[in-house]
Amino acid sequence: MNRVALLLVCGWLSAPFAALATPAPAAAATPRMDFTIPPQPLPTALIMFGKQANVQVLTAGGTIASFRSGGASGTFTPDAALARLLQGTGLSYSFIDSGTVVVKPAEPAPTRAGAASISPSVAHAKLLAPVDAEGIVEPGPGYMVDTTRSATRTDSDLIDVPQSVSVVTRDLMDSQQIRTVADAVRNVAGVQYIDGTDSLPNFQIRGFNPGNGMTDGMPNSITALGDFPPLIGVERVEVLKGPEAILGDSIGNNDFGGLINVLMKKPQADPVHEFSYSIGEYGDMQAGIDLAGPLGSGHTLTYRLVLSDEYADRTPQGYHGQRSSYLAPSIGWQGATTKLTVGVERILNRLPIPDHTILLNGSVSSASPAGILLGNPSDHSTYQTSRFYYMLEQKLGDVWTFRSRGQYVRQSTDQQDWTVSNPTSTGNVDARAEVYRYSNAYYTLQNDITATFRQGPLTHTVVAGFDYSRSLIGNSEDIFNNILGVPYNIFTGAPLPPARSVIQPANDIYVPGSPWSATNGVFLQDQIAVGESWDVLLAWRRSAYELSTDDVNGNPWNLHKTQWVPSAGLVYKITPDMALYGNTTNGFQPDTWLGKNGRPLAPALSRQIEAGSKFDLFQDRARLTVSWYRIMVDSSYDLQSAQPPYFYTPGPGQTNNGMEIELTGRVAPGLNITTSYTNSRISNHDGTTPTGVPRQHFNLWASYWFPSGALQGWGIAGGILARSRSVGQTTDDGTYFDIHGQASVDANVSYRAKSWSMTLGVKNLFGRNLLSDNFDETFVPLHDRRIFLLSGAYDL
Repeated sequence: MNRVALLLVCGWLSAPFAALATPAPAAAATPRMDFTIPPQPLPTALIMFGKQANVQVLTAGGTIASFRSGGASGTFTPDAALARLLQGTGLSYSFIDSGTVVVKPAEPAPTRAGAASISPSVAHAKLLAPVDAEGIVEPGPGYMVDTTRSATRTDSDLIDVPQSVSVVTRDLMDSQQIRTVADAVRNVAGVQYIDGTDSLPNFQIRGFNPGNGMTDGMPNSITALGDFPPLIGVERVEVLKGPEAILGDSIGNNDFGGLINVLMKKPQADPVHEFSYSIGEYGDMQAGIDLAGPLGSGHTLTYRLVLSDEYADRTPQGYHGQRSSYLAPSIGWQGATTKLTVGVERILNRLPIPDHTILLNGSVSSASPAGILLGNPSDHSTYQTSRFYYMLEQKLGDVWTFRSRGQYVRQSTDQQDWTVSNPTSTGNVDARAEVYRYSNAYYTLQNDITATFRQGPLTHTVVAGFDYSRSLIGNSEDIFNNILGVPYNIFTGAPLPPARSVIQPANDIYVPGSPWSATNGVFLQDQIAVGESWDVLLAWRRSAYELSTDDVNGNPWNLHKTQWVPSAGLVYKITPDMALYGNTTNGFQPDTWLGKNGRPLAPALSRQIEAGSKFDLFQDRARLTVSWYRIMVDSSYDLQSAQPPYFYTPGPGQTNNGMEIELTGRVAPGLNITTSYTNSRISNHDGTTPTGVPRQHFNLWASYWFPSGALQGWGIAGGILARSRSVGQTTDDGTYFDIHGQASVDANVSYRAKSWSMTLGVKNLFGRNLLSDNFDETFVPLHDRRIFLLSGAYDL
């Protein structure tokens, strides 16, 4: 009954937008329409043309990959707009029906001198590969993009994907003056960001930890603690909703709720010479350079170099400030049928422990004073990441394409800090100094081949792939002054010394590393277009992985396991700009604990059912997505027996339900907005109260640039981030406490000239005490100050 009601709601929601999304009846003559296609690589220009003209564009990808289009902006017939896009390329086009156009090399034919090389032609059409633009998909101006590769491993129009996919564009990041992936995903419905005690953010997507996350479609980490690069090196951030084991990020992590994929900047022929900076309070300074362009006289060989450095004197509470460096050189080579990118990425982050307080009496109102430092000013975490990668694409004729990508990554962590526990109303706590070191290394390979062919009324885009990964878990050391902590009073005690100066070698918990272990997966996917109104997505993955555990006698034990993961989705396009969709996807998480039979427990399994609708509005410059989901997990945790041999049994699971609404894009000349609303609920099958889950989240950001007059070049922007109340739980006695609802307001003003821009912004405009969605009594993240930030960019 609930699903029937959902479909009725989606249909009702579509009614007000039908007039906006449905094109006007065609006149007898070829109609003229508005096109807004800026200069850009030809593959993405053709994608935008197909969207704005409501036609399908077919082309041999290898023939267009190296071309650049001068764009087409104005009122044209579709023929005239396409001719402008192809001008100077030597390509021709032919409409094989009212909704399909083929772009291909012009056929040699005798022509009179001076005849135009671009003209409509009548030709025998054969099915060609869809437009492919990997690595050069440009978001264009504004907050909305049209395509994604993350969800399907093929360039797909977002309205044709039977899944909720959210994209944070470069323009939106710049407008909000944000510098981290954590701040970027706050714009996305269903995503929560929580400060971690180790200085790294903890994410939640639809109520679940998103696991490792991805960088350019490859795992970002193997421990779910990977450090994302700074946003100066990021082109855009994509968030895929629902279980994502089908994509292969299942190395010991559940992606039951979704996955974050960060797409990095790539080499390009268009020159970029930009210096950017930001200046904040407490000595916070960041500077970076982004360089790109051709190497040599042609556009075959290109490069990208991104580097940045950040420094801060201290945090508002008094911890020594951030020290961060980033270096990312890459080189690209592109021929008629081959595209290759190789690059290196080096991230070094020294992050202070986040400012925080503690709860002295189990309630938010009993928080310790913000002026009391609960550690030593030197408390910090250091993360180092070195990444070497390549991405290869080879066209094999007009139909087949081979893609290969791989990376080798080394990561290390070094943390030293104080933690306090068991607080009392008088300020007595147990203080524990800790130094932690850990390292790992891994490499991944992804290979797939894509083919597009027609079978009667069906058009298939088939992807078959093989993924392989090997990982090495290094040694770890966890050293304390006293494992249980020492008595300390936060009001009367002397300042705590550096943690490294008081740790005791006898309290070293040493965990030896494990040898290289491998996982692999076979992937098969079929995207089926049935006429112009239906799209079907079917996918299967067979994941093979290793479990490292101990047998009943305590001896190391490695087991090889396999898991099949299917998914399916369906899209029905009422019009080219209005679609209904549904999907069912699956995920799993391996379990190393031993059951009654002395063998590891079966993996925890998840299944999502999702339905929704998508609308392209305001002449395809904005998109509205409405989605409903239910995610069911059979076991959320394991139960241990109270008697020897202390075997485990699967515990109860949970069901997460929710509705998400997102509207992103340009709704009027110069006015861009992104807004989202989430209404979610978690039901634990054991009857316990879910913690850290506000029922409602709301986000709105809008920016406006004055187009003319005395204010031309000036822009204003602002927004609000709000949530309802949530519940926290203490670690000592399990008492629940309320975390009140809240709202934060940010705003800025900008000026943009031909070669430079500058923005002055303020975050937390009203100086509210902003709390995380979830915390316990030992660590309450502190955000209670108004923050000013000056940022800008200059074209060198």
